[in-house]
Amino acid sequence: MLNGLWLGFFLVAAVSALGQWLLAGNSGIFAAMVESIFAMAKLSVEVMVLLFGTLTLWLGFLKIAEKAGIVDWLAKVLGPLFKRLMPEVPPGHPALGLITLNFAANALGLDNAATPIGLKAMRALQALNPSTTAASNAQILFLVLNASSLTLLPVTIFMYRAQQGAPDPTLIFLPILLATSCSTLVGLLSVAVMQRLRLWDPVVLAYLVPGALLLGAFMAFLGTLSATALAGLSSVLGNVTLFGLIVLFLVTGALKRQPVYEHFIEGAKEGFDVAKSLLPYLVAMLCAIGVLRASGALELLLEGIRHGVQWLGLDARFVDALPTALVKPFSGSAARAMLIETMQSHGVDSFPALVAATIQGSTETTFYVLAVYFGAVGIQRARHAVGCALLAELAGVVAAIAVCYWFFGSVPG
Repeated sequence: MLNGLWLGFFLVAAVSALGQWLLAGNSGIFAAMVESIFAMAKLSVEVMVLLFGTLTLWLGFLKIAEKAGIVDWLAKVLGPLFKRLMPEVPPGHPALGLITLNFAANALGLDNAATPIGLKAMRALQALNPSTTAASNAQILFLVLNASSLTLLPVTIFMYRAQQGAPDPTLIFLPILLATSCSTLVGLLSVAVMQRLRLWDPVVLAYLVPGALLLGAFMAFLGTLSATALAGLSSVLGNVTLFGLIVLFLVTGALKRQPVYEHFIEGAKEGFDVAKSLLPYLVAMLCAIGVLRASGALELLLEGIRHGVQWLGLDARFVDALPTALVKPFSGSAARAMLIETMQSHGVDSFPALVAATIQGSTETTFYVLAVYFGAVGIQRARHAVGCALLAELAGVVAAIAVCYWFFGSVPG
């Protein structure tokens, strides 16, 4: 799938360039495409320098949290909920700890680090699966919640914005929090309907109702604020939460008499190994997307969508952010490249760039996750996993666009 997507970018760009040359007499289009290839290759390296630091830093702190028992504590706290949502998983099974650690990595926005942990969790769930080819209910719920991308602290999105020169990288903290909550809720409800999970169970309600009430009250409070106040609050909460987590991990580790420095180095080495494998993918996708835009093909597609949106009488400023949404289900690297390219083309704090960053932080690579997670354990029948995951992804995209109009409606397009 990824192979076809990448090849398709180049083929569509070639057809578009030929059309511009033969029909419009634009002979300079090929020079622009070649220049774009080298420019994007250079940009890939610049992005990777900061990505190395970000993944190394946060996997180091995540290792401290793991060794300090925070992850195990979370597994115990969430144990009663998982018992109801995944009744086929025995209490205390290793899969629960791995699922919790995977969710923790996703919550911190460390999608590249979450994948290897998620694969371990999927293998542990497969050990409980009576079928070797069909996904179990527990595997489907885990995958859909993973694909819904519950991101409480999107540090990699902050990193991309910082690399592109954003004066306040955490500006999109609250929009992503609201959009990702929506996608996760839709994913959970869709699986619950398909699997007939008893969400009205007192234990499940004890977890979900307070969370829903708190989120509702928080949104009601946000509704009383001006756009300027919303942006300021998002920045403050983002930075306070980010530094607060670091202090929590360190203090907890110290109180548990853990060698926090040694654990940080151990996790940082893992982060370095994860990061260094990403450069070839980033170069490949950024160059392909750079060629696609330089050829005029991407702009032609967006113009068509823009005219349709305007014909409906709607504001069309969000259309320039749609490339990230359109490729996100297929490839995380492609969506990441689309986000960076949107920031480059429109400005890091432009409305399209803010929407694209929110979409990137609140949705997941559905088909990639399906292929990798199920492929790793030989699952061939995904059952209702695809439909539920795509529904959650659609909810995340729609919510991201709506929330950005709420927060940044006055920002130029």
